[in-house]
Amino acid sequence: MQTILDVHRQFADLFKNETLAPYAWLLSKRMQEGHICIHQNDLTPFVPELPYKPPFHPEQLQKLPAFIGTGPDAVKPFILHKKRLYLHRYFQYETQILQSISRLLEQETAVLESRMEACLRILPLMKTLQTDKPDSDLPPHEKIDWQTVGAILGVLHNFTIITGGPGTGKTTTVAKLLALLYSIDPDCNVALAAPTGKAAMRMAESLKQTWLPLDQTIKEKFSSLHPNTIHRLLKYIPDSVTFRHNRSNPLPYDVVVVDEASMIDVALMAKLLEALGPNARIILLGDKNQLASVEAGSMFGDLCKTLENTNRFQSQTRSFINKLIATPEQQITEDFIDPVKHPLSEHITELVRSRRFEGKGLIGKFSKAILLNAEEELNKMIATNDDPAVQIDVRSEPKILESFIEGYRDYILEADIAQALKNMNKLKVLCAVREGEHGLYALNRKIEHYLQKQKLIQVDSDFYENRPVLVTRNYPDLKLFNGDIGIVRKDENGSIRVWFEDSEQKVRSVMPGYLTDAETVFAMTIHKSQGSEYNSVLIVLPQNTGNALLTRELLYTAVTRARNQVIVQAPENILLETAKGSVKRASGIVDRFDEI
Repeated sequence: MQTILDVHRQFADLFKNETLAPYAWLLSKRMQEGHICIHQNDLTPFVPELPYKPPFHPEQLQKLPAFIGTGPDAVKPFILHKKRLYLHRYFQYETQILQSISRLLEQETAVLESRMEACLRILPLMKTLQTDKPDSDLPPHEKIDWQTVGAILGVLHNFTIITGGPGTGKTTTVAKLLALLYSIDPDCNVALAAPTGKAAMRMAESLKQTWLPLDQTIKEKFSSLHPNTIHRLLKYIPDSVTFRHNRSNPLPYDVVVVDEASMIDVALMAKLLEALGPNARIILLGDKNQLASVEAGSMFGDLCKTLENTNRFQSQTRSFINKLIATPEQQITEDFIDPVKHPLSEHITELVRSRRFEGKGLIGKFSKAILLNAEEELNKMIATNDDPAVQIDVRSEPKILESFIEGYRDYILEADIAQALKNMNKLKVLCAVREGEHGLYALNRKIEHYLQKQKLIQVDSDFYENRPVLVTRNYPDLKLFNGDIGIVRKDENGSIRVWFEDSEQKVRSVMPGYLTDAETVFAMTIHKSQGSEYNSVLIVLPQNTGNALLTRELLYTAVTRARNQVIVQAPENILLETAKGSVKRASGIVDRFDEI
């Protein structure tokens, strides 16, 4: 008997139907790549890979009622909707997201007028928060106070998206928004969350350290906020795909703020939105240009794409917001009026001015050139290569890597564990893949070998002293979650422990034996780095052409992890090829808003 090693074919052949088989095979394959559906006419580009011979009959898919349903209430293995084929579960996730957004929009309609009146009552506070004066050299659209605009829309609406690149002030916008909400309702119950513990803690810390001129009462409110991962917020049930908080048992919060929302897959987004209580607000923060989630779906980016242009307003909304913005040149101009009404119009704010990269070298320019696939600009940077902020090493010189990882000396020699954890996260080696000479495993071994040769570490056991450790699954009982990073050190009794920073910036430890799923993290994948920031990053790309993983979104995400310095080790052709590649995940949500 012949053994079939193609798991996608194994799945497709389960249904024993020649018409369905090629579509089931392709859907299985594309879902593994992060898509949640396929268009029924998408087979042609994949014919060379398909283990089935043409002709294929997409029009026959509607005539397979035993396998394929056609409506939201159908209970069939597959759903065909608007010529897109889904697995039933993923169609339901997409439908749940639409229904939850529709519910939020409907609920806000009844309270919109009272919320507008509340904004007018706190006008003095609103004006004190507008402390960021525009630079006269900025283009007109960057002079507009989009942070305040986003904060106002978050007060008015139940569903708000705030997107922007690094340094555009997403957390500052949330600080303004929460300050306004606390002024309107001091008892407002707020939750902070993110896909990873590190991202959640970073948001909470940024709120505590905000530069905004807030009174002590609101500062104390910010200090009392406890960040959570989304799994902790929803109360993850071990060995289950469900959570304790759901439609029947909603979250007990008035406002839920979620950072790094681009990392949320379709399943988690559906469950998060369904768990919101009546009249609750949700604010999703993220960079629409960053990598999508590791799992299926790219919901944050897809929701941002529902509007042809962000930052467009009805005339009356523009007039109301401008009443609340004190400086005329920071008000919304007529250029941003759009009479076309979409369900998410005025619910998505894009922050366009990056403070982090203004006048600070080439990082901002480099990231924009990558996003725009500006080949001429990239070639110029590669040829010049004379700015310490951005260095492109086309020969992948070992000495450059060695010089960079010398920076790990700072955390290894630091006796104080809390400070050592901070020092460890000042720099990071980032890679695109796990396997191969330029992959995660090889890089971590190379770094370990170098540091051992320098007598900084001794790799004598799995949990050797000063090993940096990345948790790769959730441990709810230990209050550790996928993405948490710790360091191996001895305790006062000389016992080896793994130390982590908690949400209060205090250190705590666990026994290494409890961490069965953890890996060394001198180097980490770019996917895992989302939600983190470092002073310096060194990015290592694989050197084989035609690698589908190398995309501009991947490189942009890596570059924008850095505050001060980026080093890229990649041949020139690989760097340019990466900037040309783009992630395009299939979903139907953009075309389904007419169902709301």
